[in-house]
Amino acid sequence: MTVVREVPKQLFIGGDWQDAESGRTLSVDDPATGEELCQVADASPADGRRALDAAVAAQAAWAATPPRVRSEILRRAYDIIIARTEDLALLMTLEMGKPLAEARAEVAYGAEFFRWFSEEAVRIDGGMMTAPDGRNRLLVARQPVGPCLLITPWNFPLAMGTRKIGPAVAAGCTIVLKPAPQTPLTSLALAQILTEAGLPAGVLNIVTTSDAAGVVEPLLRGGKIRKLSFTGSTQVGRILLAQCADTVIRTSMELGGNAPLLVFDDADLDVAVEGTMVAKMRNMGESCCAANRIFVHTSVADEFAQRLTARMAALTVGPGTEPGTDVGPLIDLAGRSKAHDLVRDAVKRGATVLTGGELPEGAGCFYPPTVLTGIAPDSAIIDSEIFGPVAAIRTFETEDEVVAAANDTEFGLVSYLFTQNLDRALRVAERLESGMIGINTGLVSNPAAPFGGVKQSGLGREGGLVGIDEFLEYKYMAVPVGA
Repeated sequence: MTVVREVPKQLFIGGDWQDAESGRTLSVDDPATGEELCQVADASPADGRRALDAAVAAQAAWAATPPRVRSEILRRAYDIIIARTEDLALLMTLEMGKPLAEARAEVAYGAEFFRWFSEEAVRIDGGMMTAPDGRNRLLVARQPVGPCLLITPWNFPLAMGTRKIGPAVAAGCTIVLKPAPQTPLTSLALAQILTEAGLPAGVLNIVTTSDAAGVVEPLLRGGKIRKLSFTGSTQVGRILLAQCADTVIRTSMELGGNAPLLVFDDADLDVAVEGTMVAKMRNMGESCCAANRIFVHTSVADEFAQRLTARMAALTVGPGTEPGTDVGPLIDLAGRSKAHDLVRDAVKRGATVLTGGELPEGAGCFYPPTVLTGIAPDSAIIDSEIFGPVAAIRTFETEDEVVAAANDTEFGLVSYLFTQNLDRALRVAERLESGMIGINTGLVSNPAAPFGGVKQSGLGREGGLVGIDEFLEYKYMAVPVGA
């Protein structure tokens, strides 16, 4: 594939493309076929240190760069991404599996973070006031936190990169980016684009590696990183938080989810089914925002299940590059096995399969859209993040009952609810323990909104007016009146 050949396969350090010190490489595979797409450099801890040294060396000059310059670099990068939508979409589909239509949507969504933060770069403000006792002027400035380590997942290769790189660049921070080993190509293409847009050498450095723990831990314990932004599992997030404690590194984390979706008896079922399809099937269900537990009022449960099953059964499964494909492969065989094991466990405990639920034959990591009803309370699927195209439906009778069930999890990233009663919508939304709520919609992600969760779903927010704050420190200066 031309798009694969045109992406550099080396590490990007100090503005130069470089081989890994050891000469090692790692394989990038197509999940639709299981075949290798290419090899990319496999960084060692020494490579990681070189990348950090480059970021540290560039920090002072980049922090002093005028905000308008930083803004225009991001805006040019946005324009380039939009102009290359087809190539970037195909690259993502090849390395991650999502259908081209979804990949194109991610290009538009991901590019918007660069446009949004290009506008925020020139709006970094501070303040001045007189102290209450009248003796001092209180001046407040906001300055870049310093060199950042950004760790991105495989499920949204472009958007997760732009969502972190955008505010860091806008704030004046330098970066070491470690993309997921399954999907490094999109991140390497982003480095090309930002270089073309005028980003100075050393501001963005990229290390691709199969040894995440070996490369990351020395960087966090070394005292030079001042900010970590991580998207991934809660289990890994806990490990990284412990490593950050030694040098008190500022952190923001978007971790796991177990999103509840509530369909009340007065919901518009057309809207509810459509919203559920989006919340469940976007990205084949491989999203921390995916509806994981679907609660439907008993009075409409049968009709809802029938409608949802018809929609799910009508989806076309196949390689994301093929026209008409609705559902691409999962990221790897381990991801497919996890989804299937959760289905089998639920069935063993009494669940009914309305569609799907069987492993397909042939190559690739495909799994059919699946609907389950009659989920037993002790089923593993209730407490596990499915990360696949499986809709597990449970029923409820009362509002208090379903809110308690929805909140009965250590996670709190996003919740969805469907009702035509405005009072109920607001009342339930206020009671749900989630950082984001979708009311009569299955899509909450938006670059202009603060993205993040509560409880063990993370720390901090990305996007929105507050997204750039994660990369800025406050500095207070006291100036005596009359001085």
